Amino acid sequence: MPFNEYLGERIREKLQYLPNVEEKRMFGGLCFMVENKMCIGIVKDELMCRINPETMESALQMPGCREMDFTGKAMKGFVFVDSSGYETHQSLNYWVDKCLEYNSLAKSSKKKASGK
Repeated sequence: MPFNEYLGERIREKLQYLPNVEEKRMFGGLCFMVENKMCIGIVKDELMCRINPETMESALQMPGCREMDFTGKAMKGFVFVDSSGYETHQSLNYWVDKCLEYNSLAKSSKKKASGK
């Protein structure tokens, strides 16, 4: 199943004024990279949010939020949010802001050296 294009447009609108935003297709969905760091994405109809691991417990109390278990086990600092958690502008803003807030603290992934 492809990712939710409408949700992608909503996120693009929120990020359009930021410098250094790049879109990458991954996880069978779409990921928005900010400053070369994974920030927020879409997998099918769910938001994939990279948030501060220290705020995970409170985030999990929000509507539609659950631990990201893409690999079969929970991933620290990542949550999925279903449509009940991002349907309004206010609720989507909450998640985008939470992801951007952590993005400034997060470390970027190390680039893999090419074997050339």
